[in-house]
Amino acid sequence: VNHQNEIVSPIKLQLQKVERIKGHIQQRPNIFSEMESFLPKKNGIYLSLVLGSVNVNLLSKQAAYKDEYEKFKLGVTVILLLLTFICQFLVTYRFVDALVNFLLVWYYCTLTIRESVLISNGSRIKGWWVFHHYISTFLSGVMLTWPDGELYQMFRSQFLTYCLYQGFVQCLQYYYQSGCLYRLKALGERHNLDLTVEGFQSWMWRGLTFLLPFLFFGHFWQLFNSVTLFRMARLPQCKEWQVLICGFSFLVLFAGNFFTTLAVVRHKRKTKNQGKSKGL
Repeated sequence: VNHQNEIVSPIKLQLQKVERIKGHIQQRPNIFSEMESFLPKKNGIYLSLVLGSVNVNLLSKQAAYKDEYEKFKLGVTVILLLLTFICQFLVTYRFVDALVNFLLVWYYCTLTIRESVLISNGSRIKGWWVFHHYISTFLSGVMLTWPDGELYQMFRSQFLTYCLYQGFVQCLQYYYQSGCLYRLKALGERHNLDLTVEGFQSWMWRGLTFLLPFLFFGHFWQLFNSVTLFRMARLPQCKEWQVLICGFSFLVLFAGNFFTTLAVVRHKRKTKNQGKSKGL
């Protein structure tokens, strides 16, 4: 019996080694795919249209470019807040409103280009949080072309107040998200090119859930803007095509922001409940 045990023990050890090797082999594709997601990529269609065949690989300057992106967002947001405040409470000139809308178009266009550069260099920002900047660019462009008149003045105050609130929430998000990202990167839980976003992502679940009421309020304000514009479009004096187009744009923004945020919250709650059940 002892002799048989001596034979079986080495066999068990060999089988355990084989199982460990199989486990490592199965993990390799996941590791390689994760490493590949951080490597520089070829220019996408959008970057190719805007910049042509220019090489945008940043190599050792990726972190510096990412920091410049964050500073750019915060700086322009503060400027937009000041200009919007002036338009809402100090002046009522249409050309000043046009300046705000032009700045919004330039801001969102620049964001889409910078985000595309960061994605080409391995940033994991994706999905709706990229696409909604294209919608915002389009919406701001339509608002810029809306001529002054009765309907524009009807919607003007509501739109400017909405812009003030959005600017405040974006500053709030930048302040808390950047601090949270810094801690997670120090712990090795986030990538160096992860960015702050105008929304809610899974990594924000720990410590930033207090932002959710501010976000959901902003989402429903977008729905309110859409409903207001659709009602205005039914008025007999409505002749401007911008009213209906802006209404649809706000509706798309609401649907994308609300359901994306809701999906993240539901996923994290489900994951949390599964973790508790396993612990039991």
